[in-house]
Amino acid sequence: MNPYLKNLRKIEFIVTTACTGKCKHCSQGDHDGCAEPIDAAVAAKAVRKICACYGISTVMTFGGEPLLYPETVCAIQKEATGLGVAKRQVITNGFFSKDKEKIKEVALRLADSGVNDLLLSADAFHQETILLAPVLFFAETAALSGIPVKLQPAWLVSPEDQNEYNIKTREIIRAFDPLHIPLNQGNVVFPQGNALKYLREYFDGNAAPSSPYEEDPEDIKTISFEANGDVLNGNVYETDILEIIKAYRP
Repeated sequence: MNPYLKNLRKIEFIVTTACTGKCKHCSQGDHDGCAEPIDAAVAAKAVRKICACYGISTVMTFGGEPLLYPETVCAIQKEATGLGVAKRQVITNGFFSKDKEKIKEVALRLADSGVNDLLLSADAFHQETILLAPVLFFAETAALSGIPVKLQPAWLVSPEDQNEYNIKTREIIRAFDPLHIPLNQGNVVFPQGNALKYLREYFDGNAAPSSPYEEDPEDIKTISFEANGDVLNGNVYETDILEIIKAYRP
């Protein structure tokens, strides 16, 4: 066991960098680069190998918009379910199709794969470029399929701040009230990517929040796969994941 990963408990996959939104707060910027999804079989194999050596409690799939490639998400989460991973999580903006039949099909596939924690990004930033109606329909369909759904808004400055974006976010959240979908804590926008380009004035004079995704390189708790296969200091298409873990040094 690599001592730098002795506390590894979570595996996450950026399924794709392709996205249906063009959000001002996005830490990944304009989503340039690899839009193709990570290979489903390679990702599932990596989950299997890591879980054989570590006590993994969470497998997360996100993006970009991961549900542009539901077959990849489901392959990863089905593997995690079969291995007894407690939390099988998807983060999505909920907009991958306007076709109600396709939306229903994807929701059922997610449920069948064992997804048990669906975080739905709905807020002023996402709804600037994403229609709310199909997101509401997906949220309702996913909940009816038995998937626990929670809203995961992005807040600017703080959840309590009364800036125009937060006011709009609260209005959007109220649109989900008839569905009785609970509100998760969400996250605070941090100055990276598009946020620095479009929202810089909100960070001036305020204590800029740090990225919640930063890892201590000497105590890796989450192993993160990029859509192109990059992970730690290697690439899972070129090197076995356990060899990458064994060779990792900060």
